[in-house]
Amino acid sequence: MNMKKYFTKEISIATVTLFSGFILYAGLNYMKGTNVFKHTNYYFVSIQNVNELQKSSPVYADGFKVGLVQDIDFGFENHKQITVKINLDKKMKVPSGSYCMLKSGLTSGAYLDLMLNKYVSDKVQPGDTIEGKTSVGLMDRVSHNVMPQLERIMPHLDSILTGMRIIVNHPALTQSLEQIATTTSNLARASNQLNTMLNDISPVISNLNKVSEDFATVGENIRKIDFYTTMKTVDNAVENLDSIIARLNDKNNSLGLLLNDRSLYLNLDSAAENASKLLLDLRQNPKRYVKLSLF
Repeated sequence: MNMKKYFTKEISIATVTLFSGFILYAGLNYMKGTNVFKHTNYYFVSIQNVNELQKSSPVYADGFKVGLVQDIDFGFENHKQITVKINLDKKMKVPSGSYCMLKSGLTSGAYLDLMLNKYVSDKVQPGDTIEGKTSVGLMDRVSHNVMPQLERIMPHLDSILTGMRIIVNHPALTQSLEQIATTTSNLARASNQLNTMLNDISPVISNLNKVSEDFATVGENIRKIDFYTTMKTVDNAVENLDSIIARLNDKNNSLGLLLNDRSLYLNLDSAAENASKLLLDLRQNPKRYVKLSLF
């Protein structure tokens, strides 16, 4: 059988065209964040305000991307609720009582945050509607809270700027700034002087620490002295000294008589004087006492 008759030129062109279209479709959806090869379940979210939510906006659950926004229906018939169709990963099971919170980031734009009710076991079936809520974003808080205050301040801004200009150009402010600069310079000099003093004090502190250590050593040595034995020895010495003094004052012994008998002192003094006279006469008249005879 000839295979060429089944693959004519027209069939080949049609096959390539269909394949190219499928690749283009898959590529465009992939760029939008939709994976056509991935199985998903769709749900509907009923919300009053989409606030810049667009198709292909992400859907998160606990910070993890679990799906995308597929379509947004304004609801032209009742003008009450907007229906958002979302595709979630087929493995994602939505518990009953869960809801979608519309949020917006500074750079990521609007997105849906699926707030899961983790306290029930019942699940929302694919194709059912999930409640949607809108949170107040940062820009909304700025527009509702800050902008009205700015509108009230704007009429007084000119007078405020005029008062600030007067304050800035006032000579007293310049003088105060000069005084602050002078004070700062003085503080810097005082700080340098204080650092110099501290550097000079360091050796003194080291010496004081050494002296303190020496005193501690002396104190330790003093604590080691046996004061009881020392004082007992001193007491014994004092008692012996008192005994010696008592004996010296007692006239019943030779030393006491020598120290206390005046007549003995006078006799000794007289004997010493006579001996001195005798020695003087002996030097002057030796022949009187010594006779030399050669034969």
